[in-house]
Amino acid sequence: MEKATKKQMVNSGFGIFGFKKKVLDGIREVGFREPSPIQKEVIPIILDGLDVIAQAQTGTGKTAAFALPLVNGLKHNGSIEALVIAPTRELVMQIGDEIFKLGKYNKVRTVSLFGGQPIQRQVELLAKKPQIIIATPGRLLDHLRNGRLKKFAPQIVVLDESDEMLDMGFLDDIEEIFSYLPSERQTLLFSATMPTPIKHLAQKILHNPKLVKITPSDTTNQDISQRYYIINEQEREDAIVRLIDSEMPTKAIIFTRMKKEADLLCERLVDRGYKAGALHGDMEQRERQKSIKAFKDSSVNILVATDIAARGLDISGVSHVFNFHIPLNPESYVHRIGRTGRAGKKGVAITLATPLEFKELRRIKENTKAKIELYEIPNLQDTLDKKDGNLLEKIVKYEITDEALRVYEQIRANIDITQLVCKLLSMVLQDNKILGPNKIGLDKEDLYHFKKQLQENDKRRTKETKKMSSKTNNASPKKRSNGHRNNKDSKNKRDSRAKNSKRR
Repeated sequence: MEKATKKQMVNSGFGIFGFKKKVLDGIREVGFREPSPIQKEVIPIILDGLDVIAQAQTGTGKTAAFALPLVNGLKHNGSIEALVIAPTRELVMQIGDEIFKLGKYNKVRTVSLFGGQPIQRQVELLAKKPQIIIATPGRLLDHLRNGRLKKFAPQIVVLDESDEMLDMGFLDDIEEIFSYLPSERQTLLFSATMPTPIKHLAQKILHNPKLVKITPSDTTNQDISQRYYIINEQEREDAIVRLIDSEMPTKAIIFTRMKKEADLLCERLVDRGYKAGALHGDMEQRERQKSIKAFKDSSVNILVATDIAARGLDISGVSHVFNFHIPLNPESYVHRIGRTGRAGKKGVAITLATPLEFKELRRIKENTKAKIELYEIPNLQDTLDKKDGNLLEKIVKYEITDEALRVYEQIRANIDITQLVCKLLSMVLQDNKILGPNKIGLDKEDLYHFKKQLQENDKRRTKETKKMSSKTNNASPKKRSNGHRNNKDSKNKRDSRAKNSKRR
């Protein structure tokens, strides 16, 4: 990303928020130019000191949306001024890194608290008087219960990925954490979705919050090409391999449902010669960090991960996301595909589904309003032709080095040029082999019949919906006329239950 100049930064972009010069310097160094939709909406509200509920998907710039006001408002009074709570250690570390970079010139001091680190080391870091704490609920609660956080009164509290904390069972912990916090505070709640328990939590911990909702059209989702492929259950592994060969991703995340499945698939991919690594909750913290680092620096370009382990991963350049199985719910689908198509770059999200799983996929399509298109898995020859074409393109673009010319001069008298080229290509093509059966999943004819069946099902569903709607409309006057009697019946039933309860 091209970095903005100081003059550009003040006159436009992030300059509109009135940030301190030191904060603008941090923004400029990070390379941000224009605020994202969530940043434009949320930052002014936070700067006004109001509570916020912000509903936005991952990859929309929401971390900077709360991090910049936190950094800008630091008083440097020796106290803990802000608290950020996030569901996973990876997300905690990434938020900590981003806050540090943005607040570099404003002398921000942060401490990240999460499980897997020695308690004593964290106590030592807390003694150095950080201004901002970023923590997972479990480890933060441990410090609070044991009195390790002295004079703990953060003025701003942020809950990030709130729906994920709900899924992980942290809701009770969150409520207990808030019992330790001052009643006079500013609270910011960020969530990709707003299930009922999160709404109830918001009512308890926020005061007259402003609601900001960024719709999918405002996010990077429009930059993601979403596809699905119909396969048989036993073809799942061959299908993922064929699609990797055909798509040739620069960086890809493959999501699995289970930890064992992530390990097994990663092992199979490595055995086939792919640079793959695994990431899941059963791995030691050191192993997880090693996997993430290898993926970031491209030592591996395929990461096989579970949902929770990969939550909050902020890694640039992810070109593809693969769903090895259909996600368990629409929210999970949204979070998964949010790993690609970031910062205006194009991305591809691919989902494998059996015919029996199609109902689940339909539910995701209806809930997310996503345009997920049906594709055919390329056959063996088509995939090979594509890889060969890609190899030829690389060779044509490759720059000739002096060392190559020197070696060529030495050997050209001893070997025919045609033989030389063929031998070199033979060496290179050893790593370009395509494995697996020729046909995987539904072919063109099968797809035609499958699509036709979908269209017929859609027509039938539309017809049934209209029929039900018509029945409801015709019945509504009758219901209104009987309303008084129904209410009376309900009251009699409640009175009867109350009498029976007293008898018991």
